[in-house]
Amino acid sequence: MTSRFGPGWLREFARTQWGCTIWELIVLVGVSGYFLLFCLMPYFGGDQLGLVGADEPRYAQIAREMLAAHSEDCHEVHARITPHSLRPTDIHASYVCLMGGTVTPILYGKPWLEKPALYYWRAMGFFKEFGVSDWSARLPSASGAAALIFLAFLHLRRFRPGGHLDAALIMVSTVAIFSFARGASTDMQLAAPFCIGMLGWYGWYETGKKFWLFDLYFFGAAATLAKGPVAPFLMLGILVLFCGLRREWSALRRTIWLPGILLYLAMVLPWYIAVQRRNPSFFRQFFIEHNLERFATNRYQHHQPVYYYLVVLILGLMPWTALAIRALVDAVQVSIAEWKVRHNPQRYLGHTRAGDAFPEFLVLWALFPVLFFSFAESKLPGYILPSIPPLAILTGDYLFRTRRAGLPSWLLSLHAGLTGLLTFVLLLCPQYMVYQRIVPAAKTFVWTAALGVLAAWLIIFVVQRYGVRHVRTVTLIPLAGLLFFLLKLNGRVLDLNYSARPLAREIQQAAPEIPVVAVQDVRRDLDYGLAFYRNQNVVHYDTDGIPDEEHVLVIPTREADQIPSLVQGRVYQQLFLYETQGLSVYKIYPHS
Repeated sequence: MTSRFGPGWLREFARTQWGCTIWELIVLVGVSGYFLLFCLMPYFGGDQLGLVGADEPRYAQIAREMLAAHSEDCHEVHARITPHSLRPTDIHASYVCLMGGTVTPILYGKPWLEKPALYYWRAMGFFKEFGVSDWSARLPSASGAAALIFLAFLHLRRFRPGGHLDAALIMVSTVAIFSFARGASTDMQLAAPFCIGMLGWYGWYETGKKFWLFDLYFFGAAATLAKGPVAPFLMLGILVLFCGLRREWSALRRTIWLPGILLYLAMVLPWYIAVQRRNPSFFRQFFIEHNLERFATNRYQHHQPVYYYLVVLILGLMPWTALAIRALVDAVQVSIAEWKVRHNPQRYLGHTRAGDAFPEFLVLWALFPVLFFSFAESKLPGYILPSIPPLAILTGDYLFRTRRAGLPSWLLSLHAGLTGLLTFVLLLCPQYMVYQRIVPAAKTFVWTAALGVLAAWLIIFVVQRYGVRHVRTVTLIPLAGLLFFLLKLNGRVLDLNYSARPLAREIQQAAPEIPVVAVQDVRRDLDYGLAFYRNQNVVHYDTDGIPDEEHVLVIPTREADQIPSLVQGRVYQQLFLYETQGLSVYKIYPHS
């Protein structure tokens, strides 16, 4: 007699409830878990790389300060978010606890109203569960990407079986998804629910079941809480184009579903109203400055040429760029053919996807954000992150449909070549990022080039010998090796050169008794990084002045000779050189 909860039960549950095999689930969870979590957290390869850039430590610090304010407010009323009982006093105390520290994002004790609060709320939850750290600050993005990958897999298995596993694993292994899934930022908080909501809408379009339409409103609300009005605008733009091109305006009308609208408003409005009431400048700062002006002007110094997102798309899809572009072209051709059929009473012959609206939907979904943001004056790579998943889905479906015929030789060679090139470039990354060697040593160049050629040859050999169904596996092998090489073998070196974490630790060891840290002419990322790792705002000589008390000064080594004039006769002492980032650290004594 077999156990009710044995392997047989698990296989049957996966097949009947999720429509997939247990082996597919094992591969999905194993590969996705590796790409999303390896060397991200202490329990899985170690948190090798600290927070980098200006956004990661800044957003993490906001979440930390909001959690501290929330904990303090809850402590004052002796309550938790869930009330102790149904008595009015306990319910009111829980309401005070819920609202405490969760409405206004704060940075260094002051309101920070650039972004909505979804990332901060999720980071607060992970901080409370695992403690405040750089890796727990990245879990909101990693978990959001995991939800996207898993739900996209299940959706495709339900509606487009065959290429579902390919699409999910291609999605998680693109440079764009992999990078933003490991960042403490708001980009994945928008992209993941946005894409899940779009898939849900198409599920409703194909089946007519309101269950799928629920996804559009629920995850659309989550995306609005992540980045603001850009989420519903992009959703509406894509749906209007799709329904308009298909002349199915009734589908757009039926999308307006009263329970969904109420759900969306119930999720979105409470926070927007509450933050506006507490911060009268919120509407101007968030909607006018950080949405309209960010799009229409170069106020935030992010100007890029109009073709910028074409370059971002090519790099973000690596190493699947060649296959993704070919799949996109194929889908465009299918869409055009479908459009001609709809405008011609005679049914055309010879096409395998007649009557299928999914390629057209994915094409519009992929292209609309790219075209829209190409006209923006301020451009950042994360803006078009929602365009990557539909391209991954098209690629997985294309590979499935070409299994019998095989890939054209030129396409297979191009895909193998791009994978080999990516292998070659990433193997050289530590040489350039650490030692600034654009042209590496001959020995290094030879062995990295050889591994790049080996990766390309392996793909061509396996696919030609065993078929297209193995292109996913044979491409993931070098990518998995590159991840191990960059973050496990060289993670600490990159940490020393690009994160403020090692510097903060050295300052704490050299001067544990000095609470104040000041900076002069350091990079913004180092500025915010020191503030996060020391949990305090750093003092800036040029804007805040020179503190009267004893403090630590971080200054570029090339400017160290300016210290006597800066401190105006005060005694100072060099603590150490931080050569990996060209910095000198000094102890500045107080006034006599």
